[in-house]
Amino acid sequence: MQSVNRVAVNTGILYIRMAITVFISLYATRLILAGLGVADFGLFNVVGGAIAMLGFLNGSMASASQRFMSFAQGAGDVHKLKNIFNVSMVLHLIIACIVLLVLEGAGLIFFNGVLNIPADRVTTAKIVYQFMIASTLFTIISVPYDAVINAHENMLLVAIVGIIDAVCKLSIAFYIVQTSWDKLVVYGLLMALLSVFLLVIQRIYCHRKYIECEIHLKRYFDKNIFKEMTNFAGWNLLGSASSMIAGYGSGILLNHFFGTILNAANAIAGQLNGQLLALTNTMQKALNPMITKSEGGGNRDQMIKATLSGSKLSFLIFALFGIPFLIETHFILQFWLKNIPPWTVLFCQLGIVYTLIQQITITLGTAIAAVGSIKKINIFNSIVITVNLLVVFIVFKAGYNASFLPIISILVTVVLDFMKIYYAKQYCGINYAVFFNEVFIKVIVVFVVSFLIGMLPLFYMTPSFLRLVFVCLLSSLTFVISTFLFAFNTSEKRIINNLIKTIISKIK
Repeated sequence: MQSVNRVAVNTGILYIRMAITVFISLYATRLILAGLGVADFGLFNVVGGAIAMLGFLNGSMASASQRFMSFAQGAGDVHKLKNIFNVSMVLHLIIACIVLLVLEGAGLIFFNGVLNIPADRVTTAKIVYQFMIASTLFTIISVPYDAVINAHENMLLVAIVGIIDAVCKLSIAFYIVQTSWDKLVVYGLLMALLSVFLLVIQRIYCHRKYIECEIHLKRYFDKNIFKEMTNFAGWNLLGSASSMIAGYGSGILLNHFFGTILNAANAIAGQLNGQLLALTNTMQKALNPMITKSEGGGNRDQMIKATLSGSKLSFLIFALFGIPFLIETHFILQFWLKNIPPWTVLFCQLGIVYTLIQQITITLGTAIAAVGSIKKINIFNSIVITVNLLVVFIVFKAGYNASFLPIISILVTVVLDFMKIYYAKQYCGINYAVFFNEVFIKVIVVFVVSFLIGMLPLFYMTPSFLRLVFVCLLSSLTFVISTFLFAFNTSEKRIINNLIKTIISKIK
């Protein structure tokens, strides 16, 4: 119960952060789109967008280091934590050097016929690309600190840094609208400086707060741990890098065949999806250390229960907000952006469907990583994702339109989900029948019922803010009722009731 309460408190802290940052981020995006214009906004997201792509890579690498730190914390081994931190620092310095060489080499290829960039903006694009590389190197080197913060479940620091990040981005957006300098160059520079500033804050805090953050390679470097972490991080990096390359490669293909306008539509869809995912990511950030620590402490049953509940909650939390967006995408985008770039509505809708499918098995990956058996699943993921990029290229080359990009991604996600379920059974002992009965069937029923009820106002009302309100009320009310009656099992209902009682008593 104590671990559940800790997860609840951490989740609550992160939700407060999210409530502050989501609306700030959405408004900042609107200002940036207006300040840069659709073409430059798309150009930044195909060139400087690699910052976001490598942010995903950073999160994946941090989760690999966090796995070892959380495992050691579960076993109560302080000395090993220092070993892991020092080994992680060396490992990420090596990765930073490799990434630097790869990105500089890739830049020579991108700016020589691959990217579809107006001639008068090529120099600007190259400058933004160098800002991205500098930001990336600082991000990779700071991964061990992210891992320490997550392993200690210090969600208050995560929340504070997130709020600072959002406020700074809003300030940058206001400046971009007003500046007379080249807006794209200034935006790229300020975004790079912001990422460095936030990472420096985390590093200073960790060295002052956590005992394991002591860099002393002679005393704490352990060759066996280095070998173990390198093996784990290598396979984890393979899966992450393939996903990263596929994501960025898709953006390059969009740019090559359709130009920067489609990159703008894809970027807006990613922004919207990312803000909707904030709720789900918040819960996972609080829950994932518990899954790993349970395995590290030898409590496999608790790990499985937390994994199943995590997948269920991840889907349900995203669906609660995703359903109204699916139904009223055009009206919401028009209210948010005023001028909607072509294809944006379809990209947003298909992006939400893609993420919904992905959430069904999202914590199964955490469970597999907690056990440590990630080699086969990452090899399979890499092959499938690479084939996905090849198929997209062939489809675009054959003359099909841009909508096939998210459609193919959805099909690939379904394949990867089934494979994740298979490996969760092989390595973690998660029974197929239990997963489908406890997670899959329940969340699908809740989603279908809520979506159909939420659609009813479309048949009786014209597009308006009032109709959006009715859609939100009907879908949300149906969702909450059906979730509590059908999706949660007896133990989960008991935990929720206890948490509600605890919150009420603390308020009183």
